[in-house]
Amino acid sequence: MKNIIILGSSGGNLYSLGGKNPEGLLQELLIQLEAAELHCAGIQFIAAQTSMDHIKESTPASLYIWNEEEQRPVISVEGTLEEINQAAVAQDERLAAMIASGEVDGVILMSASPGGANRLAIEAAATAQLPVTGTGGTSMAAAATKGLKVISTSGTTGTTNRTRAVSFVTSLSKYWGLSYRPVIGKASSGQGIQQGTGFSRINIRGIMLASLPGFIAMALILAASQIPGLTALSKVFDIMIAALPVIIAVVAAKQVAELDEVSIVAGIVAGVLSVNGGIIGGLIGGIGAGLLANYLFRKCVEWRFPATTVNIVAGGVSGLIAGLVVYFFIAPLAAQAGEGIRYLLETLVAANSALAGLIAGLLIWPAILGGVYHAAILPIVLLEMERSGNSFLGAVDMTGLVMVSAGITLANIIAPQDKGAAAVAAPGFLINIGFGTFVEAAYPFMFASKWVFGGAIVSAGLGGLLVGVLNVRGIAYVPAFAAPFSSNHIAGFAIAMLGSLTCSFVITLIINLIFKNRKKKEAIV
Repeated sequence: MKNIIILGSSGGNLYSLGGKNPEGLLQELLIQLEAAELHCAGIQFIAAQTSMDHIKESTPASLYIWNEEEQRPVISVEGTLEEINQAAVAQDERLAAMIASGEVDGVILMSASPGGANRLAIEAAATAQLPVTGTGGTSMAAAATKGLKVISTSGTTGTTNRTRAVSFVTSLSKYWGLSYRPVIGKASSGQGIQQGTGFSRINIRGIMLASLPGFIAMALILAASQIPGLTALSKVFDIMIAALPVIIAVVAAKQVAELDEVSIVAGIVAGVLSVNGGIIGGLIGGIGAGLLANYLFRKCVEWRFPATTVNIVAGGVSGLIAGLVVYFFIAPLAAQAGEGIRYLLETLVAANSALAGLIAGLLIWPAILGGVYHAAILPIVLLEMERSGNSFLGAVDMTGLVMVSAGITLANIIAPQDKGAAAVAAPGFLINIGFGTFVEAAYPFMFASKWVFGGAIVSAGLGGLLVGVLNVRGIAYVPAFAAPFSSNHIAGFAIAMLGSLTCSFVITLIINLIFKNRKKKEAIV
């Protein structure tokens, strides 16, 4: 049996997508590992009580380790984040020693800290060339520079505890040629462990992020409808726009209630009745359905209702009540709120679209690095997409982040400063071009050089400027070759994308060549 260790933290973006429930997150992993007949040999997981995008040394946190005797993760230390990081050093040393002695066969990383709490274990894994899989764009990009044998990697956006666990274990199983059948129908026991009421699980950011695949599916339909012979798909596009509030409601009810199929049914019922309120109405209806489902479920159990009746009341009645409230009272206000936000953005863009695009482009990298992107920009993008399937800020996202990252990584493939840089850059470039995401692939090069970092901001500003000048609306998270077809201006979006990619590529290439020439001169001297 192969031995696996799990390294990481509750993360920034990950916190909104399962990281704030460490027991559930780890339990889902253990369920999938057991299904593949893989053994958990060690854990070092730092769980903070807030997103690490806004972390402080005084933030309460816990250190989870693996208890071999009890065969489960346990909290070994609780305290401030500073104290936990200090305590994590001993566990890092212990796991590194296990790797060095050949007791570990593979590693799973989740928002790990290659230069901090997980440094020794990651360095040992790199030396032993253990297969490594994981998630967390920033941490995985940094980990790749350590020489790890990464067999699969991804960002966190759009994932869940279950989908991440299945992805990790599938990658390891395929690497070793093991038989593995994912456990999908079984409820995660972690859901019963999560603390707090339904109100404590309301997370607008997490709901929006988890709903993103539905919006991208709509954008892909829009792109396909531009192809000659597929214009009939425009009717499908209209249907999908109308379904967006239902998607939001289902995700909201599922996250708030944590009752699997029961909360999904509640979300569907509430979402169908909330469509007139747009995605804001769907969000309110889904949250209401989730809160009611959680409450009614507990009450019905206390009242000793038959199990079938409990599910009917918790799923059907809660969704119906929440949906009817939105339908009769909230939908008109929610629709007006959505229109108001869109109108405000359109007014700002119309006043001076070139300036608006330039400012958005210059600020897009600081926004994503500061945790503002997922919290504020992405929800506005989704509100824009609700009307037309594309977005002004979505176009800036693609040109200012994805294409700039692609340009930086392409330059490091062609003329890297160091020998190992090309191997790190190649997967990031391919993912950015092929999937329209994983902008974090540029982080190692941006953080290593202030000139590359500055070039990224300048290139993003150029991309945003072109978006504004050409009056483009688009979206990221789709393949680069398909993105122009999902926009309102195919040629304009293609020009803006190529402009920012070329700019970041040229700037990074020049910087790399200057650096290499300087190193040659120093070597001669």
